[in-house]
Amino acid sequence: GSMTAGSARQVSHSGAVRWWLVSVAVLIAVMVLVGGATRLTESGLSIVEWKSVTGTLPPLNEAQWTQAFEGYKTIPQYRELNAGMTLSEFKTIFWWEWSHRLLGRVIGAVYLLPFLYFLWRGALRGELRRRLWLIFALGALPGAVGWWMVASGLSQRTEVSQYRLATHLVLALVIFASIVWTLRRMTERPQPVVAARLKITGVALLALTFVQLYFGALVAGLRAGRLYNTWPEIDGAFIPSAARLWFEEPWWRNMFDNALTVQFEHRMTAYALLALAVAHAIDATISRAGAAVVGGAWWLVAAITLQAVLGILTLLHQVPIDLALAHQAVAIVVLTLVVLQTDRLVARPVARDQRKLAVPLGQPG
Repeated sequence: GSMTAGSARQVSHSGAVRWWLVSVAVLIAVMVLVGGATRLTESGLSIVEWKSVTGTLPPLNEAQWTQAFEGYKTIPQYRELNAGMTLSEFKTIFWWEWSHRLLGRVIGAVYLLPFLYFLWRGALRGELRRRLWLIFALGALPGAVGWWMVASGLSQRTEVSQYRLATHLVLALVIFASIVWTLRRMTERPQPVVAARLKITGVALLALTFVQLYFGALVAGLRAGRLYNTWPEIDGAFIPSAARLWFEEPWWRNMFDNALTVQFEHRMTAYALLALAVAHAIDATISRAGAAVVGGAWWLVAAITLQAVLGILTLLHQVPIDLALAHQAVAIVVLTLVVLQTDRLVARPVARDQRKLAVPLGQPG
């Protein structure tokens, strides 16, 4: 049928909306890596207050630097871990944390301002508009949890709570995944006909990836990668002794607090994830699920394999920052690929005028 002026305008805007969302996703990925560096350089507690507006400016003269350093000196981490630190050493950790917080503010602006503009121009359709409002609402959560996390390291503890750190990271990655998913959903495409079993393993891969990201954050938060630097054995065996894995009471505390148990569960989940990805890819290939699904499945296997190798190298070398950040960067790649794969598999309603085009793919020709 003939296009109305409104739908013509929507078509012209959809390219701009895509570029905007890609930019936000890239900024979040960068922010996650700066967050990882902030963790690895032990910088996260260097700014001991939360000022939403004035905190945008760093210290600009010696007096302000001294004031910021004096603030840091009041917390247990300084007294117990960094006593005698010089001002220039303090500046290094300050800049990591400050950059991480500044990026958060930048992402907020880069999301909100174009979003308001597109709303004003009527460029966002019903489902897309709802998704983007939801992402906006989620957006404040990592910042709030970030401050809640920093607060955990200011009074009794010498470092931030690893529970809060893992929650902070996973929330950021949920937002990242939502944006990737939203970008995928902006393109109408015919739905391949795939077996229910493939859909189940696809969704299971997505869920297990998030569990693994959470465990990875616990490993980082507990510095558990600096212990048990052997592979494939851990603590002298492939499966360590139950007495060492479960000594804390109640037993479930070990899954979050015991460095051996946390590293062990991160390793075992990695093996499970790789095995599930391989099974999924073989299944997709044998059942002829279509080129996109089969290709996506094998790309996922390749990325998870690379991720496992990087994880092992990071461990054997006792967590050098370059390997640790490479391991974190590939985690973002794995997450992206698993979101795309899940989206290929999960049915979506095809618009009415698209039904004629929806040809079942993947039938043996």
